[in-house]
Amino acid sequence: MLIDGADDIEGVTFHDLYEEYPDMDIDVKAEQELLMKHEVILFQYPFFLFGVPSLLKEWMDLVLVHGWAFGRNGNALKGKWACHVVTTGGSKTSYTKEGYNRFTMRELLAPLEQACCLCGMQFLPPYVIHGTNVMKPERIQQHTKHYRSMLHLLADKSFNPENLQGLDNLIDQFRKG
Repeated sequence: MLIDGADDIEGVTFHDLYEEYPDMDIDVKAEQELLMKHEVILFQYPFFLFGVPSLLKEWMDLVLVHGWAFGRNGNALKGKWACHVVTTGGSKTSYTKEGYNRFTMRELLAPLEQACCLCGMQFLPPYVIHGTNVMKPERIQQHTKHYRSMLHLLADKSFNPENLQGLDNLIDQFRKG
């Protein structure tokens, strides 16, 4: 439900890798051109077995390459903002040092944060929705509303994403509204 209507928000481009590449044959040049057109890049996916879905990993391996995204002369993404929008079946308490998964989401996402850093991107705190396996429809609607608020804010050219730094989870910023 989070993605329904996201493309209708001015300044937001929704790009579904599984819809675009059902055979996993990624058009690297087209993907790089799409990245160049945007200042804020959100990676949205379900967090399953402590990682990104296979097509997103393949996309990262093929698109974020040395000489383009990082390394000598690899500065195409420098200064852009990146954020991971993640859904988990587990509860928020299961993603703590004392919880079932033994690590916080921020710790588990550290390699992805580092990949963005390697590319010269600025990493926003993740936007994590926990407990989706048992979530009631009313709660899903609340999350959809909060997510849309975040998309509107990030699409606003006058907004500085740096104002969101320091949060552990971006969702905390949007639950207030």
